[in-house]
Amino acid sequence: MKVAIIGGGVIGALTALELTRYECDTVILEKASDVSAGGASKANSGIVHAGFDATPGTNKAVFNARGSAMMPQVCQQLDARYKRNGSMVLAFSKRESAGQQKLLNQGLANGVEGLSIITGDEAREIEPALSKEVISVLWAKTGGIVCPYSLAMNAAASAKKNGAQVMTNTEVIGIGKADGAFVIATTQGEVEADYVINAAGVHADKIANMAGDDSFSIIPRRGEYMLFDKKIGGLVSHTIFQMPSERGKGVLVTPTVDGNLLTGPNAQDLSGTNKEDVATTSQGQDYVWASARRAVPGLTRGELITSFAGMRAVSNTDDFILGFSTVPRFINAAGIQSPGLSASPAIAKHLASLVASAEQLPERARFDPLFTSIPHAMEMSEAELHALIAQNPAFGNIICRCETVTEGHILHAIQDGATDIDGVKYRTRAGMGRCQGGFCMPRVLEIIALATGQNYTSISKKGGGSYILTAERGATVG
Repeated sequence: MKVAIIGGGVIGALTALELTRYECDTVILEKASDVSAGGASKANSGIVHAGFDATPGTNKAVFNARGSAMMPQVCQQLDARYKRNGSMVLAFSKRESAGQQKLLNQGLANGVEGLSIITGDEAREIEPALSKEVISVLWAKTGGIVCPYSLAMNAAASAKKNGAQVMTNTEVIGIGKADGAFVIATTQGEVEADYVINAAGVHADKIANMAGDDSFSIIPRRGEYMLFDKKIGGLVSHTIFQMPSERGKGVLVTPTVDGNLLTGPNAQDLSGTNKEDVATTSQGQDYVWASARRAVPGLTRGELITSFAGMRAVSNTDDFILGFSTVPRFINAAGIQSPGLSASPAIAKHLASLVASAEQLPERARFDPLFTSIPHAMEMSEAELHALIAQNPAFGNIICRCETVTEGHILHAIQDGATDIDGVKYRTRAGMGRCQGGFCMPRVLEIIALATGQNYTSISKKGGGSYILTAERGATVG
């Protein structure tokens, strides 16, 4: 019995891992060059929401509460960076303070612990950088932050270790049926499966339509972010929200698990066919900047190191669409916008259990969800680093000075499946520092070429023809 998961983001990767608990074959079909290489899993806030924002009884509320509770253990098993730093929702007026009470009541109904409303002065004792205009704060002690791409990539690696197959650069272009099984046409040939799990993000409605399900539609909602240098990463310790609106949770200011400071996103709905436009705009960046400084006036734009945008998959139901479709053995995991990352461990367990229950699948005798990565050089003691260098001198050659990433770490990332610049970047942080790869990218390119035997001109930044180098016809490079 075989299950095909369409989409290799955090939902797809964690679901694949959960399915490897059972006696079935699992394959991830990902159109990008790497798991978590595109879509919402790469470009989001990295927030593990406490669970007070979603309306009680909705899928968002149920799975947010479950997923947030599961996240610490899941991240520990997968060696994904996680921190329970707590969150604050700011009110600047009496009307907004009344809204905080509604959020508190929702959180209590959703089973969220550690919620309270404190005054602006009490909040500034905890977070001195908060605006003096803040009059009250909803404080959620169970809120957290996580590295979304390491969570997805490590889950996919663990799923592979447990027998799953991961097919990248594999875009689904059609879905048919033959002899009772799905026949999935892809850019890498046909894949047959008994079950399909549709975790295709903003393209989930298109995938569902291919299978004969037109029960929902997805609106792409673009959100822009600004990422700041680690020099000001400690400006705030909590995740700082403003009061949410109908279009989302608003612009936040938060530390990241890697020590940077992040702010965003705005919210811009695009047309249903315009699902790949993740360009940043001057208007969007100005809005994010002004909104962030309203909450934390001490932000300095001179410490900005990069900006980016991500796409959220907003369903016409405005809730997660989870479960069996009207098409037999076709399961949708669609409309997974915020708090989708927070809910992802619970969603994955639910999706896997749907298949396991339907087929009465026995659990495997051997299942090991653990994944262990090599610690970053800056996280090692001097003795640990020297011991690693003694085993492999490549760990003594620093390639990325901003993030202290060694040649050994880059080679290990390539062994784990990185084939392009961003594959290395998201596994090692090479290129994520102050210079954003300005110094280290040529060396990373060279290491990939030497380790894989690829020609320099065939190595891309992130797949899809994003080549770093070109050559005149007939020339030899690499």
